[in-house]
Amino acid sequence: MDQQAGFLRLGIFAAILVVMTMWEAFAPYRPAGGLRHPGRWLTNFGLLLMGAALSRFTVGAAMIAAAILAGQHGWGVINQAKALIGLPAWLGGLIAIVVLDCAVYWQHRLTHIIPVFWRFHRVHHCDIEFDVSTAVRFHPFEIVASAIYKSTFVIVLGADPWAVVIYESMLSGFALFNHGNVHLPGGFDRVLRRLIVTPDMHRVHHSSLMRETNSNYGNILSVWDRLFASYVDHTQTNDHDMQIGLEDFRDKRSQSLWAVLWMPFRRS
Repeated sequence: MDQQAGFLRLGIFAAILVVMTMWEAFAPYRPAGGLRHPGRWLTNFGLLLMGAALSRFTVGAAMIAAAILAGQHGWGVINQAKALIGLPAWLGGLIAIVVLDCAVYWQHRLTHIIPVFWRFHRVHHCDIEFDVSTAVRFHPFEIVASAIYKSTFVIVLGADPWAVVIYESMLSGFALFNHGNVHLPGGFDRVLRRLIVTPDMHRVHHSSLMRETNSNYGNILSVWDRLFASYVDHTQTNDHDMQIGLEDFRDKRSQSLWAVLWMPFRRS
C-alpha cells in the first residue's frame, strides 16, 4: 500500500503543480517572482528533492506505517470507537482528516513560537517572493520532524491508512494552491475563505511584518485561525504590493540553496 499511496500522492501533486504554474504564468497576481529571481526555483525545488531523499532514507512512509500499526493493534481513539460503538469507517475517516488538519495547524503555529523550531521554519518564510514554488520551500530536517509529529497523531487517533492518504494528498495539494501567485475575485474569495485557506488569505502569512507573519497558520480549513484567534483579514499595506519575506534575509546570498540549508545553524 505504501508504494501505491506514494504514486497517488505524487500524481496529484504533479497535476496540481502544473495547473498552478500555468495559472501563475497566464494570470499572475503580483509581478512574476520566478521570472525576476530565477534562482529561487533552483533553491525551492532543490529543497524539495533533498527533503524527499532524506525522508526516503529515514522516516519514509511513516504516517501510513503508523496507521497500519494502529489498525493491527487496535490503537487510537477511532479504532476504539469502532470496536465499542461501531463507528462507521467513513465517519472515522472524516474525523481523522479534520483532527489531523487541526494538529498540523498547531504544529505550524508552534514553529513560530518555539525558537529552535522557528530557526528551521524561517527557511520557508525567508523567500522574498510568493508563488507555487514557495509551497515546497522547507528545510529537510523540518520535513522529517513534521512526519514524526504527524505519525504520532495518527497512532493516537487510530486513523485508517486510506484517510491518511487522502489527508496527505489534500495537504500537499492545498499547499500548492494557497501559495499560488494568483487572485480570486473578491466576493468569491470571501465566501471560499470561510471554509478553506485561499491564496489571498495565506499571502498575509508571508508578509514581512511579524504581526502578520504570526497569523493565518491554517493549511486546509480556515476555521482554526478564527477559532484560535490567529486570523488576520488583510495586510496593513496594499496586498498586491506588500513586501514578502523576512527583513534579516533579503540579500542575494541568503537565498542560495546552501545558505538556506545552513540558515538554522547561523548565529542570530
